[in-house]
Amino acid sequence: MLISPLLKALQPVPQAPVLGLAHFGHLLALLMAGLMAAFAWGGEAKPLQDWRWMDVAGEGGMVLMAAIWITQLRSSRPGGRVTSWLCLGLAGILLGEWVDVLDEFWRLPKAVVWDNWLESGMTPLGMLVLTIGLQHWREEERALSAQLLKRERLIREHRSFDAITQLGDADYLARQIALEQRREGQSGAALLMLSLDGFDSVAREHGLAEADRLLQAAGHLLILNLRPEDLLCRYAGDRFALLMPGAGPALAAQTAGHLQQALGGLAHHSRQGQRIQRPARVVWSAVDPEEPGAQQPLHLAARL
Repeated sequence: MLISPLLKALQPVPQAPVLGLAHFGHLLALLMAGLMAAFAWGGEAKPLQDWRWMDVAGEGGMVLMAAIWITQLRSSRPGGRVTSWLCLGLAGILLGEWVDVLDEFWRLPKAVVWDNWLESGMTPLGMLVLTIGLQHWREEERALSAQLLKRERLIREHRSFDAITQLGDADYLARQIALEQRREGQSGAALLMLSLDGFDSVAREHGLAEADRLLQAAGHLLILNLRPEDLLCRYAGDRFALLMPGAGPALAAQTAGHLQQALGGLAHHSRQGQRIQRPARVVWSAVDPEEPGAQQPLHLAARL
């Protein structure tokens, strides 16, 4: 049972380029091998009794962790400026610590000073570059957060996002309703639920993949018609739930009618060029400040 996730984790994953170099990891490994060769060629091997195992474990562990961080970073991000800054910073830390490790096994002549420059300079330089990368990453996250504003509110939890629509799921919605109930000074909120009539027939006639594409198109369309503070989630199946903070009955009813018309007018075209259009249904209610957040969408779903 534990072997399958381990094998999956060990499978090779595409690595993002750094400064346009697709083989950045190989280049880093060559630099490490070159430093080892320089120590072996120009230095004297220390006897075993002079090895300081605590330093070897600590400095070697830092090298290993930096290598893991670079690998994880390149496998989880696309290439670009932020990825390059972060990887270069980690590479500087890795090389600085690698020189520290090699210094535990070889003793260089006192006339040689390049190892001291590398040992004392690479790690702080790497930290400086990493800090610049983190600043760029912060700016990137702010831009992404603005784009995801209608998909997430107050909490970011990737495990609660639907894989098809990239919207929050039912559990995420329940937590957001609970947070909305606890907010001080909140002037109420509205909860809407929408669905597509005859959605099951889309899967039967056009296949599951086309039904998923229809859900994705519906999610994109709904997001375009929402306020910045609204939150759209995929509740279950073809049902979308919308949390509208601060919305009174008039605004909720107006939004419900508008979204029903927009969703019903969606003309989705399949990969075979067939036009798929389904009428939409919508129900709404005010958020009850006392009822548990998970129960309120259930009541709306029962009305659809």
